Amino acid sequence: MSEAGPVHGPLPLTGGDPLTEDDLLQVYPWPGSGAWLRAMMVTTLDGAAAGPDQLSGSVSSPADQLVFNAVRRDADAVLIGAGTLRAEQYTPMRAKPADTARREAAGQLPAPVIAVVSRSLDLPWQLPVWRESTHRPLVLAPAGVDPGRLETAREHADVIELDRTDPEAIVGALVQRSLTRIVCEGGPRLLRDLVAADLVDEADITVSPVFAGTETSPPTPSLPRVNRFRLAHVLHGDDTLMLRYLAAGR
Repeated sequence: MSEAGPVHGPLPLTGGDPLTEDDLLQVYPWPGSGAWLRAMMVTTLDGAAAGPDQLSGSVSSPADQLVFNAVRRDADAVLIGAGTLRAEQYTPMRAKPADTARREAAGQLPAPVIAVVSRSLDLPWQLPVWRESTHRPLVLAPAGVDPGRLETAREHADVIELDRTDPEAIVGALVQRSLTRIVCEGGPRLLRDLVAADLVDEADITVSPVFAGTETSPPTPSLPRVNRFRLAHVLHGDDTLMLRYLAAGR
């Protein structure tokens, strides 16, 4: 058995005054250049990613939502799988006046672009996210998908057809469009594949103080190896822990 390191605590690990929304931007910084991919997820005390209603919001908290919004605010793209889009019924990604000047100064679009990975293009086109987002959504799909579904998809989004749909190709397609600050919000299989490909630079994990059962949380295949991250900070509020981890070498 390896020698144990020091144990610190108890909470609070971060004292002082409550953090404002602008303070949270500072504690979730983006690099000045280059691509950076953040994985965001919430987990309950028993390892569930959603409540009995199959929604992550039912196991979230106001404090978690503050951090969730802060991590998104300066992103270029919000990357999700088709199953997550269906389950969470994503709402439009709109520009916020408070962020306009800062994003413009950084050479960014006024709002993040939502990017959906779909192998079948069987998507809920009735959702307002397609027609009411500030920027036209992206759909990443394999080349040779059903022509009828492809035509429908192109009516609602900019479709990127990929010869390969592996994680490197997906992230590369976003970076080619200068969408280098990427937040991946799931689902579990997409996150797992990105970690396996060593493309996740940062993991922002919320530990919710509830038990929910894992029936509605889909299992994922084992990784080829355990991928270790290092703890960068711990925030807390509403009895919830918000953890920021960085991948090795980041």
